Amino acid sequence: MSFQIITDTPANIPLSFAKEENITVIPFPYYLNGKEFLTVDFESLALGEYYQKIRDGEKVTTSQITPETYKEVFENFLKDGKDIIYISLSSGVSGAYNSALIAKGELLETYKNAKIEIIDSLGASLGEGLLVYKAADLRKQGYTTEKAAEMLEKGKRYIYQVFTVGDLKYLKQTGRISGAKAIAGTILNIKPILKGDKDGKIVESLKVRGRAKAVETLAERYFKLVKNPEKQIVGISHCDCQKEAEQLKKVIMAKLPPKQIVTVMHEPATGSHIGPDSLALYFEGERNVRFC
Repeated sequence: MSFQIITDTPANIPLSFAKEENITVIPFPYYLNGKEFLTVDFESLALGEYYQKIRDGEKVTTSQITPETYKEVFENFLKDGKDIIYISLSSGVSGAYNSALIAKGELLETYKNAKIEIIDSLGASLGEGLLVYKAADLRKQGYTTEKAAEMLEKGKRYIYQVFTVGDLKYLKQTGRISGAKAIAGTILNIKPILKGDKDGKIVESLKVRGRAKAVETLAERYFKLVKNPEKQIVGISHCDCQKEAEQLKKVIMAKLPPKQIVTVMHEPATGSHIGPDSLALYFEGERNVRFC
């Protein structure tokens, strides 16, 4: 029996891909000046205007998906006898994974023979989305629900996520760095290079001076840590810094091209936490790559 792939908008997968591959995407709500927005179609949004509003000081808040929402979405497929694989935003930055586990536990009281696999991606944006691409490929190859889930659990340990930000204040607002570090970093033009660690949390990896060096460092991490690029999809996401995203892609393609590069504007919910002009790169490395 084939399984239904479900994910959430922080996976940042293009809507065209989701439709083509029959992937259900649950929207994370975000609030701009108190008004709620729910969408899975980021291509139709003026995301450049959204990030400019953040630059201009307009307030954005977010909330996670509730267990009730998960139950409703999951049950639509369980009623038809379908198995489910849900790929979640990292538990290191959100409680969504735990909400999905609560929903699973409650649903199994009714659908006792159901197969519901909940995968903590340990990632955000295409760090999560690359697992969705992998799930779609495994389904095409005819893998069972259990085997596909096993391979996704293993595969997530190989995904490296590295990024830089435009302004340290957004990391300060979300508690990623102290106020003192933000002030000192701004004065000295220090740009942190951040990554997802083994637990899916955001941690500082390196410090460099200047934006150009920060973007260059992302490419350097790829050249050093990528494994078998010709066999994999690489992801780039950006918060309204298209030219730098294109330059990063150009540098990678010129020296060590992967099978495909997917470039997206970073979706609104998690993008609001890292801020305008953030730039991120996602790829597969060795099993211990998250320690690098």
